[in-house]
Amino acid sequence: MAEYGPFEMIAYTGSRVLEDETIVFVGTGLPIIAAMHAQLTHAPNLNMIFEAGSLAAILEQGMPLSVGDTRAFRKALFAKGLCAAFELTQRGYADYAFIGGAQIDMYGNINSHFQGGTYSRTGTRFPGSGGAGAMAANCEKTISIMALEKRRFVERLDFVTSIGFGDGTPDYRRKAGVMGAGPYRVITNQALFGFDHETRRMMLLEVLPGMSAADIQDLVGFELLISPDLKEMTPPSEADLRLLRETCDPEGYFLKRKVNKETKDADQKVTDMAA
Repeated sequence: MAEYGPFEMIAYTGSRVLEDETIVFVGTGLPIIAAMHAQLTHAPNLNMIFEAGSLAAILEQGMPLSVGDTRAFRKALFAKGLCAAFELTQRGYADYAFIGGAQIDMYGNINSHFQGGTYSRTGTRFPGSGGAGAMAANCEKTISIMALEKRRFVERLDFVTSIGFGDGTPDYRRKAGVMGAGPYRVITNQALFGFDHETRRMMLLEVLPGMSAADIQDLVGFELLISPDLKEMTPPSEADLRLLRETCDPEGYFLKRKVNKETKDADQKVTDMAA
């Protein structure tokens, strides 16, 4: 079996989740890499929206380092600026929002602002919403990236940045005035999560080979639902890794980063790559 890093697993799993002939609103870093990989493999007609205002660019000059990189506009079908990009989502033209965050609860609500303390006197300050709040509100389905740690998968958020299913009631999103079906997938390097249609609670769908549902539950601060069809995550092949390393992120700006568990801001690394 090919050896892969945690962020390579996240990017590859993100690619697997994306479908052909759909539109994904991507955040910086791993979401772009995942979308590039999908476009170069099983989803050649996948189109990306970038926050700075492009739609369906052809990334033949390499991976954009940010959503405002000029490479994100190469041969785009649409290039009109930030407000126009978000107007596309309000008109229903985005199938997926692909975002990151610092905390998530069982209903898929995401915190990207702070952890500990209050808004004005925080314990740890995170990057904030960027466009993620509007993306989660207006795109049809939300895919999120999280480092799998109990301090991030929490029963109660310190702040709600990006709306999910709220308190889990059936009409929460409608009453909040937001569009779309809501949270769809949560991707980590050790597990893939979805959401139960009836209860809107997070459900474990796939686990890293060699791990069990109990192992994953130990890393989550609330009770998970377990899919009756629980599977092992599919690891990237040698060909997939070559594509990720040599074409999608040859400089290793995002894929070669390390998770430093000994530093206070370790849980910010994935957040910074998808805000």
